[in-house]
Amino acid sequence: MRVILDTHIMIWAIQGSPRLSQPVRDIINDDNNDVYFSTVSLIEISIKRKAHPEDMPFDAREARKLFVENGYEELPMDSSHAETMDDLPLLHRDPFDRMLLAQAKAEGFKVVSHDNRFPAYGDFVIAV
Repeated sequence: MRVILDTHIMIWAIQGSPRLSQPVRDIINDDNNDVYFSTVSLIEISIKRKAHPEDMPFDAREARKLFVENGYEELPMDSSHAETMDDLPLLHRDPFDRMLLAQAKAEGFKVVSHDNRFPAYGDFVIAV
C-alpha cells in the first residue's frame, strides 16, 4: 500500500511521540507499504514555524532531512493534484490538508491522518 502521512503524523513519527498510535506505527513499519511525505507538508512546516516557532520542532530543511533519513519518499505537488482539488467537496477549509487529500486521491494513495474531518472524503483516508 502507498500511504502519504499528514503533517502532524510525520512529526509525531519523527519525534517518537506517544501520540502516534500503534496502528500508525504498524503502517509505517510494514515493509509492504511505501510511505511518502509531501512537499506540501514542508511548506506547512515552514509557514507554521515562522508564525509559532514554539509549536514547530524543526524547520522545513530539517524536516525534509529527517523524513528522508527515516525512509519516507517525497511526493511533489503537481498540476494533476491541483486539478483534483476541484473535485473535492469543501468539507475542510485548511488548504494544506486539502492539498494532501488531493494528492492522495490523484495518486491512488491512502492518506493517514488524525484529523476527524478527513474520513468524510472517502475510503482513501485512514483515520487514526
